[in-house]
Amino acid sequence: MSHHEHNPDASPQNLAAPVQAASVPPAAERQRPNFDFFSRQVWQRFWAIATPYWREDEKRKAWTYLIVLIGMLLAETQIAVLLNDQAGEMTSALAARERDRFWNAIMYCLVVVAVFVPTRSLYYFVRDTLGNHWRRWLSHRLLGRYFHNQRFYELTADTEVDNPDQRIAEDVNTFTQRSLYFLLIALGSMMQLVAFSWVLWSISPLLVYVLVAYTALGTWLTVKVFGAPLMRLNFFQLKREADFRFSLVRVRENAESIAFYRGEQAELRQIKGRFAVALRNYRRLLRQQLNLNFFQQAYNQIAILLPNILIANLVLSGHLEVGQAIKAAGAFLAVLGAVSVIIDNFEGLSRFTAGIERIYGLMRALPGQIDEAGIAASGPEGDQPLPRRKRQLIQTSEAPELSLRNVTLHTPDLKRELVRELSFTLHKGDSLLIVGQSGSGKSSLLRAIAGLWRAGSGDIERPPVAESMFLPQRPYMQVGSLRSQLLYPDFGREMDDGTLLQALVDVNLPELCERSGGLDMEVDWGKTLSLGEQQRLAFARVLITKPRFVILDEATSALDTANEARLYERLLTMKATLLSIAHRSAVLNYHTHVLELTGAGQWALHEAEEFVPADANEIPGPAGPVGLAAAPA
Repeated sequence: MSHHEHNPDASPQNLAAPVQAASVPPAAERQRPNFDFFSRQVWQRFWAIATPYWREDEKRKAWTYLIVLIGMLLAETQIAVLLNDQAGEMTSALAARERDRFWNAIMYCLVVVAVFVPTRSLYYFVRDTLGNHWRRWLSHRLLGRYFHNQRFYELTADTEVDNPDQRIAEDVNTFTQRSLYFLLIALGSMMQLVAFSWVLWSISPLLVYVLVAYTALGTWLTVKVFGAPLMRLNFFQLKREADFRFSLVRVRENAESIAFYRGEQAELRQIKGRFAVALRNYRRLLRQQLNLNFFQQAYNQIAILLPNILIANLVLSGHLEVGQAIKAAGAFLAVLGAVSVIIDNFEGLSRFTAGIERIYGLMRALPGQIDEAGIAASGPEGDQPLPRRKRQLIQTSEAPELSLRNVTLHTPDLKRELVRELSFTLHKGDSLLIVGQSGSGKSSLLRAIAGLWRAGSGDIERPPVAESMFLPQRPYMQVGSLRSQLLYPDFGREMDDGTLLQALVDVNLPELCERSGGLDMEVDWGKTLSLGEQQRLAFARVLITKPRFVILDEATSALDTANEARLYERLLTMKATLLSIAHRSAVLNYHTHVLELTGAGQWALHEAEEFVPADANEIPGPAGPVGLAAAPA
């Protein structure tokens, strides 16, 4: 193992430039949610989310479904015109006491209804089927980027993107279904407007003039008075509901720890607090919706009276049949509904706009997502592309050996320096034990070496991912078969049962297969096995995979010294390069070098045979004493 001696007196000011480069942009420069439904920025974001599905691999199927839906809308519009005409015909026949004319109109209506019912039923089925295909496509696209290069891990420290799981699981579904709903509503309204406008004009041009003025006034009042406040409240309601659900999920995932601490009252208090925040926002939302409902009800009820008031004199003077008046009123309401689509659906549009903001925020946080779609991200004013934040300042690359060159490591918020200008190389046959007090940066350094933590500067070369394996203190246990646990994460490998069973014997779990019902019995291993058994099962994965490079972060903390020694000896027989964090002095026997993190960014490298802990059994750590024997760096 070789290393470059660091300068203990290196001035922190020299690191100012790279630290500033990683800093988060000021709040004024960040992408902010836009709550103006009619703004260019909102439509740019909608376009960025929506258009890839209609232009890429599934475009033929998508457009086929949409054309079928448009055909159904045309048929429904024609049916609506025919029914409106026959309603007037029936009324005129009754007023004139013409029996045959009335029953002919009834028979005609029955035939039209016989066509309308299956058309309308199939319309909903086709629309929702298309929405389901779109949701699947968009969800797969987002999930692919979410799991690309551990982005799901990086998002845990990103305060700008809350609850990405909820955005993918729920907001995407709402976006695709509501997009189709509003698109088809708009198309249907235009067809209805064209079909009924000539009917209305032929009866009374005055009705058309009044209609235009009435809807223009109603739309303006709706947008200006209820617009941004309602959209803002819906945006934050989605966020706060997601926070409340997530707090319940955390309780379920950490139920045992909470029970041991008797922390149920503390958790209950916190969950009730988040629920109260969601309820407060919802109360404000209800009040805003109440005001909107008052306006919509008044607007719609006056609309029913308007055509009757305007054509009453024509009917009373005998210039217009009663049936024609009914026909005119029906046409007026049809055209009014077509041009009042924003007023009638404004509450739904406000929720829809909030969902656009949440999905777009997630897309921006997933590298490559917007670029792959061929769409440029817009800046705060919707004009210029926003630069990506400079996160990956520690440069990581693949090489045959692990080598760190002048690596300075910071916490993700850049408020604390953990390691300063660390340099060393692990050659073949070397193994390194990392020691230091709690909070000195041991686990953080392992994360940086694994490529998960990039706040800082310097270069890290490490063996390829396929030749490496990381063992945390608490191994990840999937709900699945014992076979899947042993092969995780590469389930596609062909491995005979004898090799898997021998690995269990090697980690001192010979009875686990029989106890759990065989290699293919599905079990919740996180609840079935103790932490010590989980750690041994994780070692079995290593013995099966045989990686060249193994990183162990207190991976034997729950084991007795005999099992710990047995597992480390098995790793050495594999001739794997080890990089460990541990607190028992016996672990020194399996390493050639020790990296001591002494705090304030300082460090020292020792030969393992020369390193003497102050306590014969403990290496300094969360539970160990301080005094390490001094050794030159």
